Amino acid sequence: MNGASKSRAGTITPPGIEGTVRVRNGRDLGFAAFGPRGGRPILWLHGTPGARRQIPEAVRQVAEQAGLRLVGVDRPGTGFSTPHLYDSVLEFAADLEILLDELALAELAVIALSGGGPYALAVGCRMPERVKVVGVLGGVAPTRGPDAPHGGLVALIARAAPFLPPLRIPLGMALGFVTLLLGPLGHQALHAYARISPPGDRAVLMQPPIEAMFLDDLTNTRGRLRAPVDDLILFARDWGFSLGDVTVPVKWWHGDADRFVPLSHGEHCVSLLPDAELFVRRGESHLGGFGAATEVLDTILATWDRVSTIGGSTAARSSLGT
Repeated sequence: MNGASKSRAGTITPPGIEGTVRVRNGRDLGFAAFGPRGGRPILWLHGTPGARRQIPEAVRQVAEQAGLRLVGVDRPGTGFSTPHLYDSVLEFAADLEILLDELALAELAVIALSGGGPYALAVGCRMPERVKVVGVLGGVAPTRGPDAPHGGLVALIARAAPFLPPLRIPLGMALGFVTLLLGPLGHQALHAYARISPPGDRAVLMQPPIEAMFLDDLTNTRGRLRAPVDDLILFARDWGFSLGDVTVPVKWWHGDADRFVPLSHGEHCVSLLPDAELFVRRGESHLGGFGAATEVLDTILATWDRVSTIGGSTAARSSLGT
């Protein structure tokens, strides 16, 4: 593995391997893997915006120490991934299944921040035998159908939906260009954003390891950042599944001071998921889940162990004919 790299914000552990996997129609999905080969796999899906390296430094270090294999994936149009607009959020899971097969990840947990939440739920919905538990940090709620709550970011996305498709390519190119421009000024730009952020998010962004993670992630997109625009388009559509279809255990963390996705949206989603538990982060905003990264990891692994034990006991009883 490469040695740790340094940024102005602090030291950041680089991925052990980065690359691409060919998926449907000749497209590529980019990925970055942290931790030992053969470790227990956890798929970590980035937020909106974000890319494959949007994994907290504390989690990267735990991966090395605890024998975990963390895999971050660029959504289409960002980093190493080929631009592509899906028909629905669920369709992303079909490409991701190919990537999991190629990386030989037979079973796994999935953790996602914010805009990655819908995709994590889609993966759990499509692969319930493979996905043992899903963790969502401040996830976005559905915007269409009976699963959609009222107000907040959901309402804004729904209203903007008709205007986004014609602008997706120029907006995506503009975002990529901005990341290139901000490369040398990333530290100053992030601090400027932190100053206008809610107090909870400001506290998270000002932590040197978190700042280093965001800068490392954005500077390694190669100036390609179209996924955020496509995310908004897909969030405004039917996701291709209902929350009631996600039968795997879901652990959901949400800040009660979140201005982007209200806590009521997290409560709403958890109430519709068949097997879900909500953890409220008091006084924290949208990025509070990053501050709870080790708690999230401990909870996810404990749930995975419990599910595996129950499954093993069931299989043993079945084999004994009892």
